[in-house]
Amino acid sequence: MRIRSISALSALLLASTAHAHNDAAHDMGAMAAHAQTARIIEITMDDTMRFLPDQIEVQPGETVRLKIHNAGKLPHEIVLGEMGEILAHAEEMRAHPDMPAHHETNALALDPGQSGELSWTFPHHGMLDFACTIPGHFEAGMKGRFVIG
Repeated sequence: MRIRSISALSALLLASTAHAHNDAAHDMGAMAAHAQTARIIEITMDDTMRFLPDQIEVQPGETVRLKIHNAGKLPHEIVLGEMGEILAHAEEMRAHPDMPAHHETNALALDPGQSGELSWTFPHHGMLDFACTIPGHFEAGMKGRFVIG
């Protein structure tokens, strides 16, 4: 994963943004231990600024393991949450381009060629969005959605 040095101000901004971002995402689900997962879903990120697949159906109460691979030559990330929170986070990323790479309970940043995993439980019917909030990526269409139910 990328390692960047950050100033004290950037560290404080990241901590406050990550905390607020995670709270909203947890309303629509929660990180789960890999041992609890029954289904594995593979997601590929690439430089066409797309997730493959970009729409994933899951069932209420289902826990899945997301195996994510960056097949591009650029860094990408996946952030799970409600669209309003994702948009707010994308704005923070644009305002603070020196913000370090994410690896939160609902976010994973991957350098080119890297893979990683997130496990998530979807508690009830609805939608949960995901996107890459690296400046320019979301705006180019790098987003998707979980359809729960």
